[in-house]
Amino acid sequence: MSTNDFQDFADAFFEESAEHVAAVEDGLLRLDAGKLESEGMHGVFRAVHSIKGLAATLGFGEVAAFTHDLESVLDRLRSGDMVSSPDLAQLLLRSNDTLKALLDASRAGQAASVPTDEVTAALRAVLQGPEAKPEAPRAAAPSTEARQYSVRFVPRGGLFATGQDPMLVVRELAELGDDVTIVCETTRLPLLDALDPEQCYLIWVVKVTTSAGRDAIEQAFMFLEDECEYSIRDVTEDPARAGVAAIAPPIKQVAAAVVDAKPVAAEATSIRVPTDKVDALVDLVGELVISQAMVNQIATTFDMGRLQELQEALASLDRSTRDLQERVMSVRMLPVATVFNRFPRLVRDVSGKIGKKVQLELQGAETELDKGMIERIGDPLTHLVRNAIDHGLETPADRLAAGKSETGTVTLRAFHEGGNVVIEVADDGRGLNTARIREKAITNGLIRAEDVLTDDELHALIFAPGFSTAAQVSDLSGRGVGMDVVKRNVEGMSGSVTVTSSPGRGSRVRIRLPLTLAILDGLIVGVGGASYVLPLLSVVESLRPHPRDVRTILGDGEVLVVRGESLPFVRLHSVFGHQNATVDPSQAIVVIAETDGRRFGLMVDDVLGQQQVVIKNLEANYRKLDGVMGATILGDGRVSLICDIQELFRHTTTRRHAADIGAAMAGAPEESFA
Repeated sequence: MSTNDFQDFADAFFEESAEHVAAVEDGLLRLDAGKLESEGMHGVFRAVHSIKGLAATLGFGEVAAFTHDLESVLDRLRSGDMVSSPDLAQLLLRSNDTLKALLDASRAGQAASVPTDEVTAALRAVLQGPEAKPEAPRAAAPSTEARQYSVRFVPRGGLFATGQDPMLVVRELAELGDDVTIVCETTRLPLLDALDPEQCYLIWVVKVTTSAGRDAIEQAFMFLEDECEYSIRDVTEDPARAGVAAIAPPIKQVAAAVVDAKPVAAEATSIRVPTDKVDALVDLVGELVISQAMVNQIATTFDMGRLQELQEALASLDRSTRDLQERVMSVRMLPVATVFNRFPRLVRDVSGKIGKKVQLELQGAETELDKGMIERIGDPLTHLVRNAIDHGLETPADRLAAGKSETGTVTLRAFHEGGNVVIEVADDGRGLNTARIREKAITNGLIRAEDVLTDDELHALIFAPGFSTAAQVSDLSGRGVGMDVVKRNVEGMSGSVTVTSSPGRGSRVRIRLPLTLAILDGLIVGVGGASYVLPLLSVVESLRPHPRDVRTILGDGEVLVVRGESLPFVRLHSVFGHQNATVDPSQAIVVIAETDGRRFGLMVDDVLGQQQVVIKNLEANYRKLDGVMGATILGDGRVSLICDIQELFRHTTTRRHAADIGAAMAGAPEESFA
């Protein structure tokens, strides 16, 4: 096996193992809740069994060794020879965490850095401890008496084509006992000139003395039932029946001969794509090739009489390109269940730690989001769910006193809305303490005592850096970090986050995200001879204001009156330092944009058009610029900066929002405006 081939197998193993680990955690959580049926327990066992077998085949010995004891406990649970308990469920969950850490470290070539001795000792103690049922074992239970078996294993010739390795079975049979001999029969091996290296010709006969029983031997063939023939004979009474000479080398030597390669550290770089998406891509590529051929044919014999024909061919090419772009982007889309599935475990651990009863509801887990955003949204959601449990939900006693069920509910919901994906984290707890938030905000200097803010504006202050109303600091919360990180991370994905709350009924945090970070629909505007891109989803309208609609409030900057509503606005030429731009608002264009439910104006020289743009990371190639979220290359080859609407909005306000400015204008004399 070449190094490249081994690396391909290793990458596939780690990605498949990550799915197995997630499935095991889900099953163990249901086991802890008493909701895991027999077939589900078999599924958990098979997942660990698969990891163990593949790890041994590829030479990841630490993983294979650790999963051996975990597999043994799961095997006794599924056979009914051991009863589950809260402590056992906790140990199994901890073991699964250790397995995940071990897999991650093995991928980086650092498996030895993961401590496993303590968990392994606990698993072995369980195997020898009182968890076994006191009743007599069932008829199908493994025998405790060591018996000698002869196992004949005949793989089908096309076994390799399915990606299977017969040595995986041989190793597992050998691990069932200490007294093991192996013979490899070559009776099916053809002459050299007829040998096909992609066919399996060898037959194995394994003689093993074990107390595990016939069922354990049959489990070794679990994944090869359709790819082989095998027979199991009990030869305890008459060893001569085995027909196996003790001439095989120790199993460790056999294992060492299979693969002699070290894993190379790598990161997950692939995603599973449904075949219907791939088929659609192939169809679109075919249409694109046809459209391109049409354009090339017209271009080689072009004259003005064929102008309309060329335009139609270009339009077809444009449609095919746009469809292909959308299909390619859809390949990157993954269901948010990828993130949601981590939270049942989180809720279980956090609620148990602080003594609250919590029910988690997941809605819209099939909603799809770009892979890059899926990977980045996990941490913000973790902060929000932990806060909902720790701060939002009351203790069981307080809930009963308030006339509620003693079990609180945290809801994670995802859905599409207006070209965006919205993810909500809601709880049915006590709600935010508005008076306490206002008091703390005044103390921290975030607002003045005389400032008039709505409840929603006060609630938004919980996202300020260092802001916390917790009376006590714990290892879960109260240090004033978390919510500001949530806001910063979400805004880093061109999203927004808002919070609503009702006293005694709970709170709801809403995260709004674009479908993808790679491409956006943009409005191209001109400022001082340069072009800028405004995200179209944030644009409400554009207009040329009348001179009387532009006013200045002393200390609060300029505002624009639009249909009776006063909106703050910012001059883009001032933000980006252009000297030769239009300075008279009545001769310029004001684009009305919206962020977090608040509208404001952006003054530009002109609106140049609308088009989709590919976002390029500016920080990676240059540096961070205020008011800019990235850059793109326009159709004429020029580089254009993509404006950060949320950051530009912060340029328009300090402590007072647009609503406050409007209220001040309503009660102020006309002379106060310039």
